[in-house]
Amino acid sequence: MQTDTTTLNSALQEFFITSLQEMYWSELNLRNTLATMTEEATTVKLKKAFQLHREQTEKHAKTLEEVFTLLGIPPQAEPCVGLQGLFDEGWQVIDESAKGSAQRDVALIIAAQKVEHYEIATYGSLMTLANTLGHKEIVELLEPILKEEKETDAILSSIAKSGINTEASKEPAPLT
Repeated sequence: MQTDTTTLNSALQEFFITSLQEMYWSELNLRNTLATMTEEATTVKLKKAFQLHREQTEKHAKTLEEVFTLLGIPPQAEPCVGLQGLFDEGWQVIDESAKGSAQRDVALIIAAQKVEHYEIATYGSLMTLANTLGHKEIVELLEPILKEEKETDAILSSIAKSGINTEASKEPAPLT
């Protein structure tokens, strides 16, 4: 599908750009969130997973900057209400779980996976929109991001299944 001036000036193109701007905002903010999650995680495996994803997130932001360049617009971050809510939820689970507990790791994994699932859905949709709008190069740039988001989700599931959930189930409930 060739990009034409009708497609470039369409409401769908505007929606596509806004969605890219929201994901750019999300990737920029996720770097800080992942730094905190790395510090708050108890197990080495989980710390390493968060650190790896933080490094990938840095690359994702740079890739989105390339996408904006291809579109001929400057990179601009637009707040994403959906992911802001998930980030806030992540801060809340840190506040509500005991430092050093398996329960905190479980809560961090769940919070992180919610973000991953949002990103997987959004990047998949952005690739579909890019294809519809004739932005083949953008599809190729977004594809590795989507793959890494799926891999991160699988890593987090693997860590949860490796015993953290079982360990957390044996911890006493906090006194309130």
